[in-house]
Amino acid sequence: MKKLLLFSIFLLSGILLFVGCQKEVEQLYVPRPVRAMKVGDVAGISQRWLPGRASASQEVNLSFRVEGPLTEFPVQVGDEVKKGQLLARIDPRDFEVNLRNAEGQLGKAEAAIQFAEAEYGRVVRIREQDPAAISESMVDRKRQEMDKAQADLIALEADIDAARDQLDYTYMRAPFSGTIVATYVENYEEVQAKQIILRLLDPTHVEMTVDVPENIISYIPYVQNIQARFDAFPGLVIPAEVKEIGTEASTTTRTYPVTFIMEQPEGATILAGMTGELTGNVVLPEEQQEPLMEVPTTAVFSDETGLSYVWVIDLTAKTVHKREVQLGKLTDYGITILQGLEAGEWIATAGVHYLEEGQEVRILGEKAGEVSS
Repeated sequence: MKKLLLFSIFLLSGILLFVGCQKEVEQLYVPRPVRAMKVGDVAGISQRWLPGRASASQEVNLSFRVEGPLTEFPVQVGDEVKKGQLLARIDPRDFEVNLRNAEGQLGKAEAAIQFAEAEYGRVVRIREQDPAAISESMVDRKRQEMDKAQADLIALEADIDAARDQLDYTYMRAPFSGTIVATYVENYEEVQAKQIILRLLDPTHVEMTVDVPENIISYIPYVQNIQARFDAFPGLVIPAEVKEIGTEASTTTRTYPVTFIMEQPEGATILAGMTGELTGNVVLPEEQQEPLMEVPTTAVFSDETGLSYVWVIDLTAKTVHKREVQLGKLTDYGITILQGLEAGEWIATAGVHYLEEGQEVRILGEKAGEVSS
């Protein structure tokens, strides 16, 4: 009897625990995570500094195309060099011998082709005078010998050009004026083809690459009065201009790389790798009175009516609501919205076919204070 009572109490406790856990699971709800963006406006650029990192406008690791021992290496780290200046030299003697040998064969090849042409001309004349004296096969054989001599000459000329190139490759000259920032070998060392010998950069111009959010990338072509500043020189502002706009967004940050270029300022030296930030003012053309609304194509969807929509996120309620939009033209970065959106609104940019009206969502990457209206 006592065992039966204990079993009943244990069973009842298990049932109550299961029911309690079930109710707790039923009450637990996790908002759907979504990728989202804030629809851009002119102030998105004009009122913010974008972080970036400096690099030289021209920088290259130099190597030889041939191998051999170094005989000249007149530069060292820190040297400033001019375009075309000798930076290093491989022992040229083996390559000079190869060139002389190839050139020496040229005279024999020219004589061979002269003989072959003369022989072919001779048998052709004899056959014209007396067709029975020379067979057709003899004429064909002499023509083949002449063709072969011509092909041999062409091949030899190509060998001479190659040998001359190989000799030229023993010279390493500066492809542009700049500064030697690193060397990786010593003079008289045996080096291999494509082995890095030194690193050269042009410090006269500086580039800064910044990651621009997708909601304001379409305004970059209209940015003027661009200014850059670097952490190492906080009081120095440097004018800059756009050099290149990337057309492929990062899959993780949804930003586009934009490269700006500027001249090296007086009184300071901006080195590759220095961190800084950049800003500018957006000046839209007269024919474009309204700010350009541009969103990723993945943010737009249609229903059975054929109309186009986006999911607008209510930041207060953390819910999504379907809104009809009028589409414009496709661009390198997405599609323009002519009507239906206002600057500063948040929209979902991925997974739009899995959302429902009024569904509670959580913006991916959202932190305290990061997303605000």
